[in-house]
Amino acid sequence: MSNIFDDTMPDLSAFLFGKSEQTLILFKHFVNEYQKIAPVTLHPAKTMIGIANDHRRIAWVTQLGRNFVHIVFPFKQEYPDNLCFQKIAQVPGDAHQFNHHFRMYNAEDVNEEVLRFMQMAYEDE
Repeated sequence: MSNIFDDTMPDLSAFLFGKSEQTLILFKHFVNEYQKIAPVTLHPAKTMIGIANDHRRIAWVTQLGRNFVHIVFPFKQEYPDNLCFQKIAQVPGDAHQFNHHFRMYNAEDVNEEVLRFMQMAYEDE
């Protein structure tokens, strides 16, 4: 498996530059956990990092805080019965996209419930 964090992605390096060690550890842990589910690629954009399978973006890292990583999963329906999402919001003008917001403070936050949602996002529900 190639290193998803290699230095050939200058946009990713720029996005991660100056972030705390804790935040970088959390970010890498999250991506590595996704890699255990199935291969993913990173797609840095201007304000976020897309995480994709072969067909589409399956999650977005929208914020790398001082001690957390904020990730958004776009699902086709709302999953209100959970303990991991701090917010679920329907995308305005899109009846079929519900963004599920997950904030990770510790590696242990990627628990069985989160892994199940990660798998669902990868498989497009």
